[in-house]
Amino acid sequence: MNYKELFSIAIRLISSPAKAWEEISVEKDRRKVYMAFVYPMIGLCGLSVFLGSLLTNGWGGPQSFQIAMTNCCAVAVSLFGGYFFASYLINEMGCRMFGLQSDLALSQQFAGYALVVPFLLQMVTGLMPDFKIIAWLLQFYIVYVIWEGTSVLMKVDERKRLQYTLFSAILLLVCPTSIHIIFNKLTAILN
Repeated sequence: MNYKELFSIAIRLISSPAKAWEEISVEKDRRKVYMAFVYPMIGLCGLSVFLGSLLTNGWGGPQSFQIAMTNCCAVAVSLFGGYFFASYLINEMGCRMFGLQSDLALSQQFAGYALVVPFLLQMVTGLMPDFKIIAWLLQFYIVYVIWEGTSVLMKVDERKRLQYTLFSAILLLVCPTSIHIIFNKLTAILN
């Protein structure tokens, strides 16, 4: 796993999304996004939440380790499940509402790279939980990243681009968040 390339992709998507999406659109293997971007980012998010939880709750005793592991698992499960659920819904939405061809691999590639903003914000708030309000505001930058990707990668008609962008952004923000809430509720109930 090449972390230098991973953060290079993330920085390009944040700093100049149009150019980054053009580079992504020439990738032949649409499923490369899993191993090259999504899985490592989920792992880094989980690690940052684990370390941040240990720093917040202290290192002493098995309870702090259990809390850290539970928080880490909640983030990993929510990002993993949210990614696949959102990409499936984006594919279905594209077919039914926007007249696009069904291409789940393309939707997964689009969703994976578009999640760069929530991934990076999760890493920061995992280590520094006091920045949650700022991260909540910054997460809406995903709209711009998606906006640039809709025309380059997804080939959405210009007249429907805004709707597609907003629906995709909502799905990519709501799916992981709702899974995270459900996971935390179930954890509380089962404990």
